[in-house]
Amino acid sequence: MASTDTRRVVSQDQVLRGACLFFLRHGRVEMDALAASLAISRATLYRIVHSRDGLLADVLWSLADRLLSRARRERTNGGVEGVLEVTRRFVAELRAAGPFRAFLRGEPETAARVLFNSSSGVHRRAVSAQKEILLEVDSGPWSTAALDQVAFLYVRIVESTLYAELLTGAPLDPALAETAARTILLQHADPGPISSAPPSPSSPRT
Repeated sequence: MASTDTRRVVSQDQVLRGACLFFLRHGRVEMDALAASLAISRATLYRIVHSRDGLLADVLWSLADRLLSRARRERTNGGVEGVLEVTRRFVAELRAAGPFRAFLRGEPETAARVLFNSSSGVHRRAVSAQKEILLEVDSGPWSTAALDQVAFLYVRIVESTLYAELLTGAPLDPALAETAARTILLQHADPGPISSAPPSPSSPRT
């Protein structure tokens, strides 16, 4: 008699949505518990996501991108000040996120690996998103080379602000970090007038 394959078919998007909900409830992602909640086996879960680190990277970026998109929608300034305003709003929201704080406290080594390893995608996607924000600045133009470098350096400053305690055990002065971020932006922005009016960004990702 031919056997019947009763395995549930689950898409990568469904796994990501389930993992995001799990993370928001528990501040972590447990693969066995997640598989059970999705009614699939652990082996099937790993076939879909390949690794826990990769799934965590997708979860963290998905949640962070929502906050970043909201910060971009709610900004009230244009130009360099608008870029800094987006960052202030994003950093405040992320710092206030209980599940994210719980993850940093509970799995510091995993957090450092997932957040800072370029192959995980979190840092790479943050730089890409920052480039989009810089392109919304109405004080350009930015050369391609300058845009890439400014976005990279800017994100590193923001990461230092967010994760200083994870990296060094001590917080970083937010005012000092913003001074460094503003310097990076002003040194590479067009010297012409910088409008204080908010830009008209393209629809942020959701």
